[in-house]
Amino acid sequence: MTRRTEWPGGPAEPGDGPEFAGGPTDGSAYEPGTGRGARSGRRSRGGADTGAGFGEGAGRRARSGTRSSGSPSSSRAERGEPRDQRDKGEPRDPVEQARNICLRLLTGTPRTRKQLADALRKREIPDEAAEEVLARFEDVGLIDDAAFAGAWVESRHHGRGLARRALVRELRTKGVDSSVIDEAVGRLDADQEEETARELVARKLRSTRGLDRDKRLRRLAGMLARKGYGEGMALRVVRQALEEEGEDTEGLDEPF
Repeated sequence: MTRRTEWPGGPAEPGDGPEFAGGPTDGSAYEPGTGRGARSGRRSRGGADTGAGFGEGAGRRARSGTRSSGSPSSSRAERGEPRDQRDKGEPRDPVEQARNICLRLLTGTPRTRKQLADALRKREIPDEAAEEVLARFEDVGLIDDAAFAGAWVESRHHGRGLARRALVRELRTKGVDSSVIDEAVGRLDADQEEETARELVARKLRSTRGLDRDKRLRRLAGMLARKGYGEGMALRVVRQALEEEGEDTEGLDEPF
């Protein structure tokens, strides 16, 4: 039989609170070897209840529960903020979100109104907020489809040798209005377009030497067709280039 021993009283051990200075305040006995009583009480200093049986693990659970209930992430979740806003710190105001998205997309790269509108739609920005921001950006000149189209024609014609037909196709895919496209490509006259076609053929001509005449024709004319040049112009330019190299161009008037 285990002998029950009354708490003897005496000085408090270092670190014990005042309630341990004279033993249990409720008169309960300490039972050696059981882990109950004063020693389990000393282990539970972190808990709200210091009575026997409230052990170390329970104290940890209580402390962790207090910390988690006040954490910023849980409070944001309780407010119902979308996850992407909690994680990225984006504003909740849809107008401000739309403004930030457009500014990021316009950094270093001009874009059309349609490109920006499509991006806002993908981010699920409400139509009303998107329209407000896009209209404001047009007013201050951050969105200018006419300037975009003019710069596009200049860059793609001189940089890639694209003809008007190919340029029209590209600008349509970017959502530029037809009247704006017509004005932009109208600056590229037929003489300039043909001169660019001649330059393209001259650069490609050397790589076709050694092929038979018909194959050279198809390869050179096909290259111009992919860049948007019409059949008549392509044939005329290729035939002239081959004649300058001494090729017999008799019978090359047929469509390629």
